[in-house]
Amino acid sequence: MTEKELLYVQDALGHEQYFQTQCKDTSSKIQDPELKSCVEQLARKHSEIFNSIYGLL
Repeated sequence: MTEKELLYVQDALGHEQYFQTQCKDTSSKIQDPELKSCVEQLARKHSEIFNSIYGLL
């Protein structure tokens, strides 16, 4: 893997971590159970994506 490709992977991992954190923070502030569940599902999905990308390394 080239240095530039590694930078792309690091960038993608950082984005997925950010999205996961934002979803978790947002879900803790939501009152509506259905919407809260949806946002928590998004957090789990971003966690899965992060783990998939990380697993490629």
